[in-house]
Amino acid sequence: MNTMTPPITVAIAVPLEAELVDRIRAVDPSVTVLYDPELLPPERFPADHAGDPAFRRTPEQEERYWAMVNQAQVLYGLPNESPAGLARVARGNPHLQWVHAMAAGAGGAVKASGLDQETLQKFKVTTSAGVHALPLAEFATMGILNGFKRTAELARDQEAKVWPELRIPTRLMSGSTLVVTGLGEIGLETARLARALGMKVIGTKRTVEPLAGIDEVSTNDGLPALLAGADAVVNTLPGTPYTEKLFNRDVFAAMKPGTVFVNVGRGTVVDEEALLEALDNGQVSYACLDVFAVEPLPQDSPLWSHPNVLVSPHTSALSAAENRLITGRFCGNLRIFLDGGELPHLVDTVHFY
Repeated sequence: MNTMTPPITVAIAVPLEAELVDRIRAVDPSVTVLYDPELLPPERFPADHAGDPAFRRTPEQEERYWAMVNQAQVLYGLPNESPAGLARVARGNPHLQWVHAMAAGAGGAVKASGLDQETLQKFKVTTSAGVHALPLAEFATMGILNGFKRTAELARDQEAKVWPELRIPTRLMSGSTLVVTGLGEIGLETARLARALGMKVIGTKRTVEPLAGIDEVSTNDGLPALLAGADAVVNTLPGTPYTEKLFNRDVFAAMKPGTVFVNVGRGTVVDEEALLEALDNGQVSYACLDVFAVEPLPQDSPLWSHPNVLVSPHTSALSAAENRLITGRFCGNLRIFLDGGELPHLVDTVHFY
């Protein structure tokens, strides 16, 4: 035990089970954890970080909530799980040193807070990147399998009670090539599962370097060349000015006909009009999409009704184990923070990822 650790106050700003709060308290005796479930909206499902939107604090409870978060050096979650909550606590809490966000891609929320760079330099924001890697990778694998095994067509035939006269072969993952854009934790976990099913994996990374199990690594500038031989593509890239509409008409045209496309990164990485064109001309045979440029996906979007598109409402990262996994990540980070180490998964306040 480090008896020289200065006292630190952590405030639980989002819904969390009491037993997981106890795990945070157990990290170090110097840590005081402020937790009042009466001030937090009830979860509607496991890891419902925003909680029930019908929840309302009384004026007295609202005062207590902000008094709690404004006296802590460390926050577990963005206040009210919103950019506005982050902005308010950043301006109202002179002690704030670190905020741990529930999302893997919290850069968007930090950007949406509207805080200036001077304010953003006063505290650190870490993400829960990596916690969601396995569920996202499993979802991406499902998307590839859906495309290769023609599950959309099977579902349509079943609904119409059609037994086709000709049995159409499906495609094997084994021996096929997968391109993963964004070989970070999510991308590498996706690659691991794909390799287990016999796929060759190539992909992109900001810094080109050899990666175990990845046959070829390129920057995004080299993406068209990688796509020429790909049978499936999984995007895991965050939404930044450098990735906006990376998947445009030219990039979809670089794919060979029949490519399966999965997006578990951010919707802004894809030009949705170009994707629809690629679906209609057969360049993309199937698209499994968990994220969109505008969310919720507008009712008039053609993606809703396209026969070869699966629309998922940005839920692929969710799992019943999420709160436990995020708490475990936070506890590890808290130990690093108390020991004066460098926190992992910091939000880049210039590029916001």
